[in-house]
Amino acid sequence: QVQLVESGGGLVQPGGSLRLSCVASGLIFSRYSMRWYRQAPGKERELVAAITSVDSTTNYADFVKGRFTISRDNAKNTVYLQMNSLSPQDTAVYYCNAFHRLLSLNYWGQGTQVTVSS
Repeated sequence: QVQLVESGGGLVQPGGSLRLSCVASGLIFSRYSMRWYRQAPGKERELVAAITSVDSTTNYADFVKGRFTISRDNAKNTVYLQMNSLSPQDTAVYYCNAFHRLLSLNYWGQGTQVTVSS
């Protein structure tokens, strides 16, 4: 059974930082591209950042470029999202996603709440 478990969310002041973690189990982690999505109240889920399985190439949404960093540790089956210079617009539930293109497999975590407020 595949499980993705996010952690690290919480309440932070504007300008602050958080690091999200997502630990995967039940799959060969190194073979999956990993992504972080977010969904704010009343809005659609949107892609925040992605990192490939083969060479850890990263990609970011324009609204987080220069502020967020995605990384992975295959030995720990973990993907991270370092979030700096947070603003209230970053408030959302953040979801971890594991994607295997060739097998068309797609798995989601339960999400972790990030609230940016003074």
